Amino acid sequence: MFNVATGLSIWCSEAMTLALLLFMAWRHNVRSKAYLYWGLGFFLSGTGFAMIALRGQIPDILSIEAGNATALLGQSAWVAGFMALDRRKIEWWALLPPAVWLAGVYLPWVNDDYGNRVILYNLASATGATGLATAVCSAGIRREPTRGKLAAVFVIQACLCFAIAFTMAVTLPSDVEATNYSGAAAMASAFLLTIAFAFTCRLIMERSERHLRALSLTDSLTGVWNRRGLFAQFDAFRQRAFDDKRQIAVLLFDLDHFKRVNDRFGHQAGDAVLSAFARTARQFVPNNVFGRMGGEEFAAFTIVADQTEAEALAESIRAEFCRVPVATGEAIVPATVSIGIALSSAAEANMDRLISAADRALYAAKGAGRNCSVVFGAEETAAPAPAEMDKNAGELVPTVDDQVDALRRMGSLSRAV
Repeated sequence: MFNVATGLSIWCSEAMTLALLLFMAWRHNVRSKAYLYWGLGFFLSGTGFAMIALRGQIPDILSIEAGNATALLGQSAWVAGFMALDRRKIEWWALLPPAVWLAGVYLPWVNDDYGNRVILYNLASATGATGLATAVCSAGIRREPTRGKLAAVFVIQACLCFAIAFTMAVTLPSDVEATNYSGAAAMASAFLLTIAFAFTCRLIMERSERHLRALSLTDSLTGVWNRRGLFAQFDAFRQRAFDDKRQIAVLLFDLDHFKRVNDRFGHQAGDAVLSAFARTARQFVPNNVFGRMGGEEFAAFTIVADQTEAEALAESIRAEFCRVPVATGEAIVPATVSIGIALSSAAEANMDRLISAADRALYAAKGAGRNCSVVFGAEETAAPAPAEMDKNAGELVPTVDDQVDALRRMGSLSRAV
């Protein structure tokens, strides 16, 4: 005969230990309510099984009706935890496990028969395990493969509980046999829940790693890609452009006279201007391939049909940004942006060459009076920049005047209106 009291004591100790660990984790990160719900689930489960183990020493209504309902309410808390993990609203069906138990336990042929109570409990537990599998799967298994393994554990638990309930309903076992069924189901469920807890920890660790990786690739002030994160997008971006048989355009943005903004209005105002420009530009850049290169300089990668489309995109961003001054609380800061654009076919696209060409175009835009955009087509991107001899260094360096004059002749300079 299965020793129910010993098995329940083991599970109660394990559940209370896990509850304590999860409550401590929640105290460390109170914004994550998932830890709170999971800890509450283990606490309710341990408390419920402790009440069941005390049958004969406490009133039956506490040991049978309340104890089992409390243990099943722990499953509801676990379901709520997975919903909180995914920042979803807690659904009403999370309360089905204790509801199924309470709806059936007061029926005379259930309340007065130990075997039928075991059948009812296993049906309610199968409902809870199904709810857990649903909560895990509803957020998407493809994005997080560990969810599939976690859901499989809960499906196995649901099938086990339902199989025991069905077997007992068919065989009509004695009270001794029903006790063995009940103990076996409880220990198997406890073992599966321990495995599920391990998979849940792995799921959280993987999510934390992805979050930290995203932070390392994101600019903390503006929330857009940083230089490293932006450059990491280029290869996949070039492949999409090649598949679509279109051109790649690199846009470099430099906020005009940004040092004056910091000197006159303060660094907080400067940060507000940077954030405002990032929000504005992201509205226009498709696929969110936009990032901060450093300081007041930003960049974007985009797929275009021709030079006209690239210039239209740049002018849309420039016009929208300079249209409304940036409000910083105590001051209204007028701000404009200069833009350099370089284009290349996807087959010949080289990130370093494109950025270098866009930088030369940006240099020319500044020399042309700022608050304008300069476009280098595929031929200008591939060709060396106009240059003159630097007598001190003995090297050829670009001259702004030569570039601006050449660009005006080519019609590649877009001035502010």
